[in-house]
Amino acid sequence: MTIHHQPAGGQPVTAVDSHAHVFRHDLPFAEGCRHSPDYDAPLADYLGLLDAHDVSHAVLVQPSFLGTDNGFLLTALDACPGRFRGVVVVAPSIAEAELRSMASRGVCGIRLNLLGAAVPDLRSGAWAALLAHVRALDWHVEVHVEIDRLPQVGSAVIDSGVRLVVDHFGRPGTQVDAGRGMPWLLEAAASNSTWVKLSAAYRNWTPVAAVQATAAAAKLLDAFGPERLVWGSDWPHTQHRELASFSTSLSALTEWVPDVAARRTILIDTPRCLFHFSSGDNDD
Repeated sequence: MTIHHQPAGGQPVTAVDSHAHVFRHDLPFAEGCRHSPDYDAPLADYLGLLDAHDVSHAVLVQPSFLGTDNGFLLTALDACPGRFRGVVVVAPSIAEAELRSMASRGVCGIRLNLLGAAVPDLRSGAWAALLAHVRALDWHVEVHVEIDRLPQVGSAVIDSGVRLVVDHFGRPGTQVDAGRGMPWLLEAAASNSTWVKLSAAYRNWTPVAAVQATAAAAKLLDAFGPERLVWGSDWPHTQHRELASFSTSLSALTEWVPDVAARRTILIDTPRCLFHFSSGDNDD
């Protein structure tokens, strides 16, 4: 993997994309995965989009269909030291030494993608031990799960003392106020240990119902403030490529968060701190 235009470490943070994936379709897919893409999402293509939109830094998230084989993601982190952080998927039995090795390469969190899957017991056994390792590394746990099951998962993460990052508006589906999931998420703002990604609205609502995404963003902004919200492109928009692009994902943030100062916090200040990016020249 040869990259010729990555920025040097310490570049000022102009914006952070907090959620994107890179992969090849010929990589081994996890057994029973819900989606098996027949196209590539090359690092070079993604870097071109970042450069074209003046997005200096990004977080690469392990896609669910690659399971716990994080090799391609780690190679991408190695290709762009300082520019990327990584969120990996691991087995609860993983050795602490392996987690520390990943940290040295830019990993800053683990992902629990539980959409359509059973919720593990995070409060005991190997899972509790893993969360203890995550806490010691000062990482976060990113959770992707349906909103009605978020309280069960999110409470366990928060109670472990680990920062909780909630994917894609919390995955509320079309009924933002249905059930107890969204009220729980809004109340979780008071814990000061929960963040939410404003990303992939199309996974909850169709583009013609964009008003629902705007309303949901307003609720989250009111509860969390821009200090605990981040934006993600969700590139390459797997299973929704006909509905979105990097450009439309970025421009949607302007609709969701009209205030310029709040958008700057969401794009720069909050993710820089949450994902441990170097401040570069931002503090000069």
